[in-house]
Amino acid sequence: MTTSPPPALPLPKSQADIERIQRERKRFVFEHCRKSRFHEKRLAGIDPSKLDDPAEWAKIPILDKEELRSIPPDSFFEEFCLAPREDICELWRSGGSTGVPLFYPRTFEDMRYGLLSFARAFELVGAGRADTAHISFPLGIHPVGHVFARVAQQAGIGVNWAGSGAGTPSALQVDLLKRLRPTIWMGMSSYGLHLANLAEAQGVDLTTCGVKTLMTSAEPLSDAKRAKLERMWGAKVYDTFGMTECGLMGCESDAHDGFHVWTDMFLIEVVDPDTKKPVPEGEVGSLVVTPLWTNHATPFIRWLAGDLVTYRSRGASGGAFNVFPVIKHAHRTAGFFKVRGVNINHSEFEDFMFRFAAVNDFKAEVVTIKDLDTLRLSFEVKRGADPKAVSDEVAAAVKRTFEVMPEIVVLERGSLAREFEGAVKAPRFQDKRA
Repeated sequence: MTTSPPPALPLPKSQADIERIQRERKRFVFEHCRKSRFHEKRLAGIDPSKLDDPAEWAKIPILDKEELRSIPPDSFFEEFCLAPREDICELWRSGGSTGVPLFYPRTFEDMRYGLLSFARAFELVGAGRADTAHISFPLGIHPVGHVFARVAQQAGIGVNWAGSGAGTPSALQVDLLKRLRPTIWMGMSSYGLHLANLAEAQGVDLTTCGVKTLMTSAEPLSDAKRAKLERMWGAKVYDTFGMTECGLMGCESDAHDGFHVWTDMFLIEVVDPDTKKPVPEGEVGSLVVTPLWTNHATPFIRWLAGDLVTYRSRGASGGAFNVFPVIKHAHRTAGFFKVRGVNINHSEFEDFMFRFAAVNDFKAEVVTIKDLDTLRLSFEVKRGADPKAVSDEVAAAVKRTFEVMPEIVVLERGSLAREFEGAVKAPRFQDKRA
């Protein structure tokens, strides 16, 4: 038995169904968004009766993270958000870090469709009442863990609310996997590898523990990481894609050729990063998203997510979900790292590091250490400063500000100058994940 969507939004049967929904909801979204003080001037002069004209729709300014950051956090609810307090069901923490993270309110109506967006992933992978899920996503104000857990139970899927290793120690999670024998494991891919390595060290063979399906999210999944996960768990990996500004936007099918995106719920565009013009199908561009049902409190319209993707109107798989297009990550991002579910903006991190008087220069790399994604921060210390004291100060500040604990490497003075020699732009940010 699989999940049943709310009667108001059944799974579309054709592209015509999707286009009809998009036409109706674009008008609603536009009229709603321009009630926000933030959007009053941004959306002035656009004819709501012509939104199906690509030229008129393109007049809506693309909203990026920098523009959103221009709103002081203590004014965010008044300047940007819509919905009275009595309509707010819960808050979702922004996946990005701005020093002071943003918290997006979700109304009860938002949550009706937010839950549906997550439920579709279970339906797509064929999960139902015969299954039990062990959820290792963090459980807290970031939604992915607790929303998946709630939706699973609504679908009749039993749930072990383990949470991350910070909540339930990894050794205990391995023991629970062995004893409870769930059929589904859910979590970040790097943590799935960590659990597999720990199990191996304990003499536990996860391939015999009953898990048949791995559902991952919140961080890039390379082909090498996918293959290792499937080998160590003896299970099939299905990656999912979402963002706290919208909901869960899509999931892989058996073809594993990208994410089927629920385009009856999320209008997507793929545009050139520089010109902001649409790119041809199959070419890499920046993903722009307009939530059609989950923006009652947060009026996102033409939101530049920062993801670089390719778009295809049809995937390789069959079945009911092939009505939706497929996007595939280009495994590079526009100006930020995603480390364990947290976005770290490059320019913001550079400003942060250069505020330390005792740090001469630095580089930041995302690497794989014991199958966990790790932020490796290498820097040179000013002559006369205590390297240990500087390292401790920087590590604590990074953890406090960006919620990621870095691996610190103190370099010999002058080594970065030699490394950067000849580069047009100092390559301070590098993604070196396996």
